[in-house]
Amino acid sequence: MDNKRGKGLSFARRIYAPRAIGSGFGGLSLIAALHPLDRPMWLWGLLLLNALVWPHLAFQLSSRAAYPYQTERRNILIDSLCGGFWAATIQFNALPTVIIVSMMMMHNVSAAGPRFLLYGVLAQLAGVFISLLIFGAAFTPATTSLQVYACLPVLILYPLSVGMVSYRLAITLAEHKRALSTLSRTDSLTGLLNHGSWKDLLQLSFLQSRESHSPATLALIDIDHFKQINDTYGHIVGDCVLRQLSKELKDSLRAQDLAGRYGGDEFCVILPNRSLHQAQEIMEQLRQVFCNYQHADEPQLQISVSLSIGLASCRPEFQNASTWLNEADKALYVAKNTGRNKISIGAADTLPESVLSRSPE
Repeated sequence: MDNKRGKGLSFARRIYAPRAIGSGFGGLSLIAALHPLDRPMWLWGLLLLNALVWPHLAFQLSSRAAYPYQTERRNILIDSLCGGFWAATIQFNALPTVIIVSMMMMHNVSAAGPRFLLYGVLAQLAGVFISLLIFGAAFTPATTSLQVYACLPVLILYPLSVGMVSYRLAITLAEHKRALSTLSRTDSLTGLLNHGSWKDLLQLSFLQSRESHSPATLALIDIDHFKQINDTYGHIVGDCVLRQLSKELKDSLRAQDLAGRYGGDEFCVILPNRSLHQAQEIMEQLRQVFCNYQHADEPQLQISVSLSIGLASCRPEFQNASTWLNEADKALYVAKNTGRNKISIGAADTLPESVLSRSPE
């Protein structure tokens, strides 16, 4: 219910400005059209209420209602009813009547779609019928110059207000779309790229490195004995370890580096325009920092955390991104199977040492 109420309030706020402008400045055209006619005084009071009071009253009714959206739809039908009433009351004077009808139709469609337009038309016809019962049927074919000038403000300002509302709504929808796109690409726990998004970018990075003949290095990172951390300290502490590693990754990497959560306790990083040696230095700093892990909320907990890391550079002989990933994966397993807490280099890379092992102090 709270979600529906929030959406209804937003809907009522969007309608408020166009209704206030349309009713207020539309009242000028009605005054000009009613002036030559012999109408009772109570009708002038009703016109002032409709033009100046009703827009604010309608907003208050919607904002205070349990279901603002439903209340606002009812208010829009009241707008249409009043529009039909005034069109018949001014004896269907051509220009003001066209303005009233077009405003109501625009209001109905922009607020609730084409289907709601039918209800709006029926409400307008009901308003016409009420006016005919009171004042009878008549038609004024001519529109005076004064009436034309009186119609100009609403002709300019009402479409402008509807356009501004539509523009703000489009901006909001674009922001929501970007937010949803970001959510669909990121891991909810760590804020890093999720598995699928990272794999897509891996393929793109591989092709870019091949085409530009620029270096790129791939790193796979595994938290050693992560299951034991979960079993010993609980999953809340385990999640904190994962979030801390993601934070350290973000702090260590450039904007163009691509870090993701590969799955479980495994992380992956693409380092474009980084040589194997440069990537090795970055990962070693990360490994050293993480060896000194301390739980943020409970620093007294003595949690031993270490990282095993596999590195592989993008080499010309690799046929596809999967080969590159497989090379880094093999390097990671070498690190895990030869003592953990170390950095291992892919076998295809020609370095003086294929395995870097540095035990923490």
